[in-house]
Amino acid sequence: MQIAARCVASFHYTLTNDAGDVLDSSQGREPLAYLHDAGNIVPGLERAMSGRQAGDRFVVDVAAEDGYGTYVDELVQVVPRNAFHGVDDLAVGMPFQAQTAQGVIDVVVTVIEGDEVTVDGNHPLAGETLHFEVEVVEVRAATAEEISHGHVHGAGGHHHH
Repeated sequence: MQIAARCVASFHYTLTNDAGDVLDSSQGREPLAYLHDAGNIVPGLERAMSGRQAGDRFVVDVAAEDGYGTYVDELVQVVPRNAFHGVDDLAVGMPFQAQTAQGVIDVVVTVIEGDEVTVDGNHPLAGETLHFEVEVVEVRAATAEEISHGHVHGAGGHHHH
């Protein structure tokens, strides 16, 4: 069976950056399962998965535009320390949600200098070319429930609580 719309594909992957550093990998874990054509994985990888079948191994380079997006300078803001009222142990790397004119976005504290705190709303991999090494493990038809929910249920997928 080939990977196409209304299919669930399970795959092992190793993700590296331009320097060859491993950023993420499924090695030693269950393969990642996703519903094809539902936007569950980055667009460039999803396109490369199309038409593949169990046992296929391949490498794909995904440009930032087809991965986590380009780096947007406007998503980096310096805010006053008192904007984090109630947070005594503010530290670099802490995630927060920020209210913007476009709605709520996830931000991460990147710099703390005195009373000024820099937060970045870009995805940590924004602007990066993503290098995926992929092994397709299984391809199956999605269930009606998975299709209606837009994601995989069960092993390697989404669990409702």
